[in-house]
Amino acid sequence: MTDPTARADDAMPDDDIQARNPADASAADPMAVLVKEAADMKDRLLRTLAEMENLRRRTEREKSDTARYAISNFARDVLTVGDNLRRTVEHVPAEAAAQDPALKSFLDGVELTERELLNVLERHGVTRIDPLGQRFDPNCHQAMYEVPNPDVPEGTVVDVMQAGYVIGDRCLRPALVAVAKGGAKATANQGGEAPPKAAND
Repeated sequence: MTDPTARADDAMPDDDIQARNPADASAADPMAVLVKEAADMKDRLLRTLAEMENLRRRTEREKSDTARYAISNFARDVLTVGDNLRRTVEHVPAEAAAQDPALKSFLDGVELTERELLNVLERHGVTRIDPLGQRFDPNCHQAMYEVPNPDVPEGTVVDVMQAGYVIGDRCLRPALVAVAKGGAKATANQGGEAPPKAAND
C-alpha cells in the first residue's frame, strides 16, 4: 500500500515546494547567490571609498597644519628679540630723546627694526594681540595680578606687561596682563569666563 502523503507531495507543483522551503530554494538558485555576493561587494567598495576619502581629507588637513605651524618654535624664540627692542624704546625717556638728536635717531632706528620684525612675523601668520580693555580670555591671556577697580567690569584687562601673539588660530604666547576686580560682574555678552586668578596667588 502506497503512502498517500508521498503521493500528495509528488503531485504538488514546484512553486509550492519552494514556498514551503525558501532557504532551500535560494541555496539552489545560483542567480540569487550571485546577486547577494554583488551586493556585499558593492557595500564593501563603498565603505572603502568612504574611508579613503576621509583619509585624504585628514592628510590634507595635517599637511596644512604642518605648513602653518611649522615655524612655531622658531617664531616663539624670535619674539624675545622683539621684546628687547620694545624695552629699549620704553627705557629711554621721551624728553631725553627730544634733547639729543643722536639718541632720537637711534630710537627711530630701533622702532623701525621692531616694526619690520613684526611685519615679517605677520607675513608668516604670527600676529600680535593687545588685550587692553578686553575681557580676560584664559586661552590667550595670563593673569599676573588683580587690580581693584570698580569702574570697569570684573575680569577686564587693565594693564599689559607683555604682548601676546597668535599663529593662525592658536596661541603662540599668552599676553601677561593685570585684570580688574571689584567692579560689576560681567554679563553674558561680555564673556562667560570666571574671574581669573593671579599667577602669584
